[in-house]
Amino acid sequence: MTLRHFIDTQDFSKEELLDLISLTRLIKEADKQGCTPKLLKDASLAMIFEEPSTRTRVSFEVAMTELGGHALYLKPGEIHLGVRESLADTARVLSRMVDVIMARTLKHETIVGLAQAATVPVINGLTDYNHPTQVVCDVLTMMEHMPEGKRLEDLHVTFIGDATNVLSSLMLICTRLGMHFTHAAPKRYQPPEAWVKTALENCRESGGTLRITEDPVEAVKDADFIYTDLWWWVGQEAEIPERSKAFMPRYQVNMDLLKHAPAHCKFMHCLPASRGVEVTDEVMDSERSIIYDQAENRLHTEKGILVWLVYPRLKRPSAELEAYHSGRIQAFLAERMGV
Repeated sequence: MTLRHFIDTQDFSKEELLDLISLTRLIKEADKQGCTPKLLKDASLAMIFEEPSTRTRVSFEVAMTELGGHALYLKPGEIHLGVRESLADTARVLSRMVDVIMARTLKHETIVGLAQAATVPVINGLTDYNHPTQVVCDVLTMMEHMPEGKRLEDLHVTFIGDATNVLSSLMLICTRLGMHFTHAAPKRYQPPEAWVKTALENCRESGGTLRITEDPVEAVKDADFIYTDLWWWVGQEAEIPERSKAFMPRYQVNMDLLKHAPAHCKFMHCLPASRGVEVTDEVMDSERSIIYDQAENRLHTEKGILVWLVYPRLKRPSAELEAYHSGRIQAFLAERMGV
């Protein structure tokens, strides 16, 4: 089978993304009945992290275990990722020992470099540019909470806040799938021109729409889902006063803002959240919040992505071939070691 990586949802067609989500839903249904099939029996996943993680680390490790495989956690500083060993050499060595690599890297160039050298699938667990596994999970969650009578292509998704890696991925997957996407943020924190250009190209192909505005009230008027993310991340600590002034209180997702959205509108957040900053406790803990359904769906999404990429590549020896090799090895042990 042709080697494919999961680096960016732009690498996949609308049909492929929908097939991936359909596969994920089938696996989730099996999981809920306690009978996840061991589709990746004896397969191994190398998990590389350049920074700590909760949802990505747990979801991939549990997913691999429940699919019958094994995951290795390679924590920050534990391997020579481009330091004492070249990035390409790390990718080539791991490719000889595992069936799939997942990496959460500080720079997008790192995950791209791993994929260029690897001979097994590489999955992007998050970079400074995007977070593709998160947004596949997000679309799955939206489909599960879709207003009655609406299709995926009818959905209006509003993201409020900074142009983060999650905003990048969410904007691109929604426009790829023909959905209607709105981003509300101060001018300085809106997406760069390159992201907008790609999203508009998606819209021309899919029939979706893109709107970028500085008005959060106007942005939520038709929203089926309101999504937000952190206003600052690692390395942006010096900008906190400036960012707080730019976003607070106008762009905080609170109950006053939700009053301007349709009554059925749901709240989403990729987590971790800064409670009381980009979103209030009242919203996060309300009946309109689906953040924990969203978080759980990371597990099911990782299963879907792993199966999609790895299952077709696994060797499936016949019972006769297994018996042949087992017999040879046991005969050698009996002859040379007396066991």
